[in-house]
Formats: sequence, structure tokens, C-alpha cells
Amino acid sequence: MRLRAVVAMALVLTIAPAVPALAENPPAPPAISASESPPATPGDGTGGTGGQETPATPAPPPADATPPAPLPKLEAGLADDDGARVIVELAAPAEAAPVAGEARQLPDAEVVLEPADTSFIVVEGTGESLAKLAEDPRVLSIRRDRTYSSTALNSGSSGSLATSLQVIGADKVHAAGTKGQGQTIAIIDTGIDAAHPDFGGKVVEQACFSATDEGAQSLCPNGQTSDPGSADAKTPACVHEGVNLCDHGTHVAGIAHAVAPDADIVAIQVFSRINDCADEGGVCLTAFESTILLALEHVAKLKEGGRNIAAVNLSLGGGLYEGTCDAEPELAAMKSRIDDLRAKGVAVVAAAGNEGVIGAGAPGCFSGPVTVGATGDDDSVPYWSNHGSVLDLFAPGLEIDSAVPGGGHQVYSGTSMSTPFVTGALALVAQKAPSTPDAMAEQLKKAGRPITYGEVTTPRLDLNAAIAGGTPGPPVTQTPPVGEEPPSGSDDPTEEPTEDPSEEPSEEPSPEPSSGPSPSATPSDPVPTPVPLPTVTITVTVTVPPTAAPAVCTRGKSTKTLSAAQWAVEVTRGKGKITDATLGCYLGLVTKASKVFAEVTPAATLGGAYRVLKPAKKTAKAKLESELLAAWLNWANGGVNFTAKITEKTTLKTVLTSVEKARLKGDSPAVSTSMLKKQVNARRTA
Repeated sequence: MRLRAVVAMALVLTIAPAVPALAENPPAPPAISASESPPATPGDGTGGTGGQETPATPAPPPADATPPAPLPKLEAGLADDDGARVIVELAAPAEAAPVAGEARQLPDAEVVLEPADTSFIVVEGTGESLAKLAEDPRVLSIRRDRTYSSTALNSGSSGSLATSLQVIGADKVHAAGTKGQGQTIAIIDTGIDAAHPDFGGKVVEQACFSATDEGAQSLCPNGQTSDPGSADAKTPACVHEGVNLCDHGTHVAGIAHAVAPDADIVAIQVFSRINDCADEGGVCLTAFESTILLALEHVAKLKEGGRNIAAVNLSLGGGLYEGTCDAEPELAAMKSRIDDLRAKGVAVVAAAGNEGVIGAGAPGCFSGPVTVGATGDDDSVPYWSNHGSVLDLFAPGLEIDSAVPGGGHQVYSGTSMSTPFVTGALALVAQKAPSTPDAMAEQLKKAGRPITYGEVTTPRLDLNAAIAGGTPGPPVTQTPPVGEEPPSGSDDPTEEPTEDPSEEPSEEPSPEPSSGPSPSATPSDPVPTPVPLPTVTITVTVTVPPTAAPAVCTRGKSTKTLSAAQWAVEVTRGKGKITDATLGCYLGLVTKASKVFAEVTPAATLGGAYRVLKPAKKTAKAKLESELLAAWLNWANGGVNFTAKITEKTTLKTVLTSVEKARLKGDSPAVSTSMLKKQVNARRTA
């Protein structure tokens, strides 16, 4: 059975869906004000004002109020799926074996993971078989086993970890004798080279949880779905054509260790190898939600067993949320595991992501973790760092030189690099002034150097002020640097339109991808052009680093919108003006932000997008998906913003949320198709 739930896209670009105003091109990071925040909509989690704030407790309903209808067990869209990998949540661990036995008896269903002492199993099955399984009263819910990526960019240029340690005052704290003695840091990532000389024998525990199925290969050293004793990043499955795909975890651990050199390290591998990304070839890595849940549970058990874990590092993420995502049903299991760790005294630190947007991916979008964005050593915020009120802290993340498997070092950039600075910092706080995770995080936030952009202020980590009693740095106001805009994502096919937006293409184009030139980095750019690490998410896959460094993928800067017919031209060989690489970038943005195209209808490749935009049979569903994909592409290209008013009372975000919910339920309302076509995708210019 070919798993369709994993949308893997072989890109050599990172994706960054920025959120400028309608037909505007704000510099990065964009100025943010409270008035620009979109209204709260179902599913987007807006309304949060900070990564550590707790949502207000709602008033109890009247005694005679009608209780709300229970949520359906089966996630929307799964009933019509012809093959999906799902997590089956159960009432208790004791129910796992009997429910797994029932699943094995169903046609077109296979149990691919049955962890011990855990209240879930992982099943691959068709919509019909999953619907049947959902009828079992022991089953609480069935949802897609989503995938997550690491959040790093390969700079390829020189960098220094030592200077970043000085920026945050770690050198002064170390000199005063605080180095994390007696504390432990957990790194949930791509494994570790425990023998690397940088670690000095501080790696005291290892474990591996790596999903397998027809399209995924285990990265556990023993080749199984779990390995209780090793997270070795030098295992043969981690290596492809001489390149170690699992170096991210060692790099992250090296940063945390540099901040807290006397703390012990627990390394947990959660990624799997995909040998045929998006059915187009290429090798990439992905972390399934189920393996992340097992890793979080493993950390909790270590804490209960006496391992003094101060903080756990999650330099990974999936999805895209403009505010807190605490209420998202599909994320409830992960939030529950994170809240459990925090209740046990373990701080959770998560990367905000590299999409250059207001907000973060999961788990950074939860209110509980410490969510971290990136800065340079000069305290400027790189254009690719996510930002906004959901962040708790900034930390250095630009050109960080750290350990990689084999004893060497590599320079990477990204919020993946910023996150372990904070993880290590929490270990130092736990040694000096142990307290609850929230209190320790608040200590770091209050002492941080304020960086203001628009009406939002996010503190940059300052250990000298937080621990050694030094004076916090003076506030910094982020002013968009001239000439430091993203070098890619700026192709505008609408300056000289090749097609009348009201007309279909004059000839039936080939659904093959176009073959335009790839964008190249701007040599004069003061900001280094990162190259993505070999990672993958449900919305983006990055292949082994190419020989020539491509530009970073960001949202486009067009001031116009295109019709579905025009977008069909753009993704067709020899027809459009947008390059293959930029179109691939846009499709990566779409599959990250959309639930329909990430989980139900394949549109991650140019050929797949063409088939959606120009369907062979124009059914109601096909027409709706064509206009929906065009709307997302117009957003990715910069022609329309989430907050753009589509009608007097609705924004693009609310429209997209509503339309996608209907489509996931199997509905294809003609009124939605018409609204998208006339109000979003009709050609217009600012």
C-alpha cells in the first residue's frame, strides 16, 4: 500500500510563507502591529499574545445548556482516503493489543507500529477500514500521523560559535562557575555522534524511535522501529553518497553543550529515511508525529526514573500557525505530552521555524514551550526567522559553527540553531536557581535584550544578565536593512501577462514541469544565503545539499493575482515565467499552510499542481480544488495576504479555513468555488 498521507517534496530550497499586506512587499522581518493581526478563525490559533501565556478559562455553561456534540473520531478527509498512515488513540495502554488485533483483521489495513506501554498504535489503511476501526468504543480518535522537519539552513560560509556565546554572555557565566553541573539536556532530533571530541563523554543516554513502512526506512542502528540503547548518527542508513543526512542532531547538541558544557546529554533519534521523495527520486528524512510522541514519553520516563532533565530541545516543526495552536484537535496528543513533561519539571524548548512569518509551526505554536527565533550576532533578525508575539525569545542562529558526525564541524543557520542556545541556558538556570519551567523561562525573558519590530518586542537571550547579574543590553529597534531582502521568490509573471486571465491556454499544455533557470544567490547580499539541510516535513522536503548554493525560498513579491488557468500555464513546461525552483518553493509553502493539499490531494510537484489546476474531469470537487490551489498560490506569490478582505466581513484566511473544512468533509459547495474565483483569483493590480 502506498502511503499518501506523507507529502514529500524534493526541493533544494527552504520555504518561508511571509504574510505581507495585500499587494505589498514589506521588508523582513516585517513591521508588526496589533492592528495587522488577523481576526481569530477556526483552526488558525490566532489570539495568543505570547508563547508562555495561558488561555483564559472559559466561563462554565449554564446548567440547562445543551452539551456540545462530540467530535468525530475519524479526522476529516480520512474516510475518502485510499491509503493513509494514522495514529489510533486509545483509552488506555491495555487496549493497544486487542485493538491492534482487530485492525489486523480488517481488509486493506496494516498495523505498522504497536509500541509497548503506550496508549496508541499506528495503522495504515483505507478510509473504509479506518472508519470501521473508529466504531470500536476503545478507540478515542484516528488522525493522520503527520510529519515534521528540522529547522536548519546550511550556510556554507564561515561562522563562529564562540562569538555567539559571548553575545549571550555565556562566557561570563562560565567564568563564574555555572556550567550546568548536575543537569541533563535531552535532544530529540536526528541522533548524535556521541564519540565526537566536542562532547567529552557527556552523552549519557541514547534511544531511537524511527518509523518504517513501504516508503520509510528506519534510522535506528538496529534497523528496527526502536532501539533503546543507541541514537548513532553514523549508522549506514544515515549516509547517502558520502553525505551524512543525520548531522542536524549532532550540530544542535553541540550548541547546547557549548552553552552548558558540564550538563549531561540524552540524545533521541526520531527521524526516518525516505528513499523516493515525492515519487521523484532523491533521499530525504522525515519525523513522524508518532515517533516524536514516543520520544517525549521516553524523556518523561527518564525524568521519573531519576534522570535530572532540565530541558528538552525540539529543533523541528510542522504546519504553520499565526498564533497559539493549543486548541487544534490534531495537535492535542503532542500538547498533552509536552504539558506532562512541564508538569514533571522539564522545560520544553521549540524552534519557531524559518518561514519568515508571524507565528510558528508545531510544537513552537503551543503556549507551553519556550519558542525561539533567530538573530545574528549583531542582534538583527534574519528575514527567514519566524517572529511575532508567539515567540518567547530570540537567540543567535546565523552562521553557527558546531559539531557534525565524524569529528568535524559545519556552519548552519536557522531557528534550529537558536533553540539549543536556550535549552543550554535553561540547564544553567536550573543549576543556579532551580524552579518550575515557566519561572525559569520567565527569568530568561525578563533579563533578555529587548528587540522591537513594529509593536512587538521579543527579548534576545542574555545569560550574563539572567544569571551573573549583569546589566541587560539596551533595547534594539529592528529597522529593515536596505538590500537585504530575500533573493528568491520574486518572479512576477504578471508584469507582462502571457495569457488573458479569462481564457484557458490556447493549447493543451504538457503536465511536465517547466525547465526555466533556477534563481541564484545575490553575490552582494550582506546576509549569507543558507542552503537547506537534508530534511523533510509534511510540507517540505530538502534533498542532499547541491553543489551550487541555491537561494533561500521565501514568499513572492508580486502585486497581482492570477487565475487558475494562468497558474496552470505557469506550472507547464516552456509556458510560464516563474522558474521551476520558485514554483517548487511556492508549492512547498502551500503544502505547509494548507490541509487539503498537504493531506488529501497531492499538489507538491509541478505535475501534480497542473493536474489540480487543469483537471481532466471538471467535477464540482475538481473545480473547487482548482480555485483553492490558485488562491494559495496567489498568497505564496505575494499577490494577496491572509488579512486581505475578501468580503466586507471575511478575510482570505477565514475563507480558506472555511473552504478547506468543507472539502475535508467531502463537500464541494459551488458558492465557495465562485467566491475563490471571483474574489481571490480574478486578476487585479494594486
